[in-house]
Parts: sequence; C-alpha cells; structure tokens
Amino acid sequence: MRGPHNIWRLIRTGATLERTGAMKVVLDAFEAPRSIRFLAHALGKPFMWLGYKGDPSMPPATRALTALGPAYIKFGQVLSTRPDVVGQELADHLRVLQDKLPPFPREEAMAEVERELERPLSEMFSEFSEPIAAASIAQVHKARLVETGEEVAVKVLRPGIERAFRRDIDAFYFAAGVIEKLIPGTRRLRPIDVITHFDGVVQGELDLRLESAAASEFAANTKDDEGFRLPPVMWAYSARRVMTLGWVDGVPLGDNAALDAAGHDRRALGERVLTLFLRHALRDGYFHADMHQGNMKVAPDGDIVAYDFGIMGHIDEYTRRVYAEILYGFIRRDYRRVAEVHFEAGYVPADRDVDEFARALRAVGEPIFGMDAAHISMGRLLSYLFEVTEKFGMQTRTELILLQRTMVVVEGVARSLDPHINIWQVARPVVEDYIKQSIGPRAVAADLLKTARVLARFGPRLPGMVEAALIAQANPARDDPAPGRRSGVWPALAGLAVGATLVLLAGNF
Repeated sequence: MRGPHNIWRLIRTGATLERTGAMKVVLDAFEAPRSIRFLAHALGKPFMWLGYKGDPSMPPATRALTALGPAYIKFGQVLSTRPDVVGQELADHLRVLQDKLPPFPREEAMAEVERELERPLSEMFSEFSEPIAAASIAQVHKARLVETGEEVAVKVLRPGIERAFRRDIDAFYFAAGVIEKLIPGTRRLRPIDVITHFDGVVQGELDLRLESAAASEFAANTKDDEGFRLPPVMWAYSARRVMTLGWVDGVPLGDNAALDAAGHDRRALGERVLTLFLRHALRDGYFHADMHQGNMKVAPDGDIVAYDFGIMGHIDEYTRRVYAEILYGFIRRDYRRVAEVHFEAGYVPADRDVDEFARALRAVGEPIFGMDAAHISMGRLLSYLFEVTEKFGMQTRTELILLQRTMVVVEGVARSLDPHINIWQVARPVVEDYIKQSIGPRAVAADLLKTARVLARFGPRLPGMVEAALIAQANPARDDPAPGRRSGVWPALAGLAVGATLVLLAGNF
C-alpha cells in the first residue's frame, strides 16, 4: 500500500494547493524564503490541472484541505488555533474545519444508527435532527430518547471514512520514507515513527467504542475539577460507528462575541483552559489531546464542557516528572537544571556539553519572560528550537509528540480568548504543585511502597528463584569466561535482596 503509487497522491496534493490558490496563502503565512517559493511553484504549476477543485465558496486554504481529505483537515485544525504562526486571517479561515464541514445526508446517518445499534430508530429516538455539526471524521445530530425524553447528541462516522483516511496516511508514510532516504539529516526526527504515532492516535477516532471508553475514564479522573465537566456517555446507544452523549447547552469557546454577550470572563476562561490541560497531563497522565475551540463549550453556569474524545493522550509517570522538571526549570529560569534533566532522561546524547546546552536553552527561554505574550513570535521560537535540537543531536520522542502538539493547540485556544495571556505565569502554580507532590521525600516513600507491593506478589516464588540461581552458579557453562555472569546470577541475587528489603518496608507503611 505504501509503494510508488503514492507519488500520484502527493503530486495531487501540490497541484491542489496551486489550483485553489492555497499555495501562495500558505507560503505567505509562513513567510517562506524566495528559494522555497520558487521550488514550490515550480513543482506545483505544471500539474495544477490535476489538482482538486474544491468548493469555490471557501477561502483558498480551507478549500484545498477540505478537498484533500480527513488527514489534511486534521492538520488544518491544528493550524487554526495558532494565529501567531499563520496569521489571524488564515487562522480564521481554517477555523471552519473544526465543526462546519459539509455534512452527509440525515437519512444515511439514521440508517447507520439502525445498523450499528440493531434496532429501529423509532424505538430509540422520538426526534432526530438534521446535522448540527460536521467534522472531518464524523458528524453530530441532536436527538431525544424515547425511553426518558432526555436530549442527547448522537455522533455518527462519515461513510467510507476508514478507507479515505488510510489512503492519506499511506501517502504520508511514503513521503516520510522518501524524506528519510533523500535527506539523511531528517532521520533524527524519525518521520516514519511520527507518522506511525499519528496513525495510531487517529485510528482511535475511527472506533467510537474506544472514544466512549475514553470519555468514561476521563470523566472519572476529572469529576472533582472545578469549572469543568463532561457529558455522560449513553452506553446503550453507542457502538463502533455511533456514540451517544448527554446534550449540553452552551456557547462555543471560539465565539468571543457570544461569550462576551453572555457575560463570561474570557481571560479567566483562557487561564482555566491552560490550567486544566496541565493538571490533566501532569496529575493524571491522561488528557484531552484535541482541545480546539470546536470541542469545547461554556455552559450557562460558566463551566467549560469538553467533548469529542477520539484523541486522548497518555504519558507514564516518569515522563510526567521529566516534563514537569523541564517546565519548572524554565519557569524558574534555571537553565542549567533544565539541561541536566535533558541529559538525565537521555534526551540529549551524553557526549554533548551540558553547559553549552544550558546556554542554548537560555537563548530560548529568556525572550519569553518579561515580555507581552502577544509580541512573541511562536514561529521564530519554534524555528530556533529546531536549530538547537539539531545541533545537540536530540531525537524526536514519539511519546511526547501528542503532548507537544496539544500544548500548541491549547496555548492557541487560550490566546484566542486573551491575546495577552502568558503561558508561563499560568503554568507556574500547577507545575509547582505537581513538583511538590511527585518529587521529594514523600514521593520517594510512595515509590518505594509501590515497588514493594509489586515485589511482594513474587514472594511465593522467591525460594525457587534463589535455588535456580544457586544451581546455575554451581554449574556454569564450560565456555563461559566469567562463571555466573552469563546467567545474571549476581544481579538476580542483588535484586532478590533489594526486593526482600522493600517487602519488609512495605509492612511498616
């Protein structure tokens, strides 16, 4: 599937950008140098007639991405939250990609609901509206349950979306492979691994049973978060291609005029969006990874209500601690410690100079502090960070891709609510609280207890493990130059000793 036939797809991508006029818009937005502009137009114009026409009523960039398919639309959704990167005009044009795409017919959605839930629609819903929101992968209908009369939101996947998305991803895989072969310098970024990670994440959106489970877990984690709530999942009316949630009234988070008219404090909302994301990522290690304006409302009581849980992020506890220490170091402007954390975590090769890396990080961090956030060019900042990572041989870490991507989206959402918000000032109390809870004597004691509990489960097997280790020590292989080492006897015995100690400690907690 990922062979040269994908060249045709990539050619049509460039041709579509050229035909719709999006090529110039995108190049202007990113302030591309003259050489890149010449190359892009030289490759695009000869094949322009092969490009998709798209909807002429849409702005060029939106028109092109919509015509190209769901994976491209997802990319546009991310850019729509970053007016400081692509400019306010392009960001406004791309925002329609979030929930205002052309819907498919109501009748097709109703038929899909009946097939998936294996019941006549009239037995389940007394009302079933025309589509009220249409996104790249699914659309939503407002309905009313026959059994209780409760209003609900019914999400239905687009017909044939699985096949369409696979076509786009296959082309991305092919492009990533070609880039790695032709431009060796990009290999440290592991473009194929990046696409693999993105592929796995979005595949979760194509099975609404997984999204329902994600919503349920997320709700359990955040049930005590003030000013934040989720609509309940209606499990009896959900399946692989259909998901039903409780209905929520509210103002879309991207409609500033409506938020002002309703009397909501946009500055407070922006700060809360940032705080909630950091709290969920650090405290729970499980966060909403698609937090653009189209996936959040503000309820009449002021609560932020999130929905669309197809993309959720997960990071393990160790990575959360590393991430928190890096953030905390930047907040305190302790660039030496930030550099040390990168080396300790293996993010930077050990043969590089820590002091030099700390100075490079200072050049990244210092412009942020004491400056109005509206005057910081995130595009230039990201460009400089790329140069730093290339210089020090850092590799792309796939487990942090979704976290980093969501951080970009959330900051963009917050800035759309309050252009002067400073992410570092808002982040500080959340990160400091996490540091207190996860790093220090109390955290060490908790870690020991967890380790002891795990090792305690192996208690009945300890005698057999010791006996096997002693037998292996007494009968080493004849060709083993270092008896006992090949079988790992001494590390095993050391581990058993530590395990026994921890089991004793566990009994004292």
